[in-house]
Amino acid sequence: MFAEPMRRTVPRTLLTVVAVVACLGGVRCGGGNSATGPTPPNNPPGDPSPPGPTPPPATTFTFVGAGDIAVCDALDPARQTGQLVQSIGGTVFTLGDNAYFSGTAKEYRECYDPAWGRAKSFTRPVAGNHEYDGGSAGVPYFDYFGGNAFSGGPGPGAGYYSFDFGTPPVWHVIALNSNLATSDSSAQGVWLRNDLAANRTKCTLAYWHHPLFTSAQNGPQTFTRPFWVQLYNAGAEIVLGGHDHTYESFAPQDPDGRPDPARGIREFVVGTGGAPLYQFVTQARNSLRQVRAFGVLKLTLSAETYEWQFLQVGGGVGDSGFGQCH
Repeated sequence: MFAEPMRRTVPRTLLTVVAVVACLGGVRCGGGNSATGPTPPNNPPGDPSPPGPTPPPATTFTFVGAGDIAVCDALDPARQTGQLVQSIGGTVFTLGDNAYFSGTAKEYRECYDPAWGRAKSFTRPVAGNHEYDGGSAGVPYFDYFGGNAFSGGPGPGAGYYSFDFGTPPVWHVIALNSNLATSDSSAQGVWLRNDLAANRTKCTLAYWHHPLFTSAQNGPQTFTRPFWVQLYNAGAEIVLGGHDHTYESFAPQDPDGRPDPARGIREFVVGTGGAPLYQFVTQARNSLRQVRAFGVLKLTLSAETYEWQFLQVGGGVGDSGFGQCH
């Protein structure tokens, strides 16, 4: 079952939250979908007074998805990643190029929908360059996803928006449209600056289609650096991208690609939703893991921490790790 993505005006009961034991030092404790260990009393031995109130269990939120998904004449990989998404649950993201080759209404209806459509109501997407092919300006994309493609932003057609996980908010999530102008002075750049200024969470994640850092054949998409600069200055944790049909994870770095374990952003490229896979042509600085396999990225977002797993079609975990919010 999928969890309803939370917007700032939506109550938390629409999200599926997973109760887990709070963990220290980056070590996962508990297992399954719900785990609450015994709570020791907070009075010292020999004290006859009853224990104080038990704190509520920590909550976690699942955010799962990929980009570069449904190719009509070779749909099996997208069907398989769609089945993975369905088995995981949570809130689903897409990273653009969701329906090949031009993001037409027919391609969304006959290709994307059979593969990933069961999660449509719980998907918070972004558009890729293929959604804008043919001068459509992404109209079929916006028609297909409706308010989930813009609610929390300026409105229909912009394709950038934000929402929160948790009440009070635990994570702030920002979806951006890298097909539009990205400069600080652009409408999107101004909106991003205002959105970040209003954010009161400790943990922030952003996602869009074109990655700034990649080792695969499309290469770095340097026009997205203004996004990175704003997010870095605001203390964001994670950036997700697609466009290159590979999986790659990076160590925290600054917008110029310098290692920064204290304040850097960790990037994931997840263009593995079903389109034909690409080759890696280089080893980018700070690249930690490179995988050529269809699969999805599962993020488990907790208060002040996050975990990731790249779950491959056919079984296996291609990458995993743990991070701390700034």
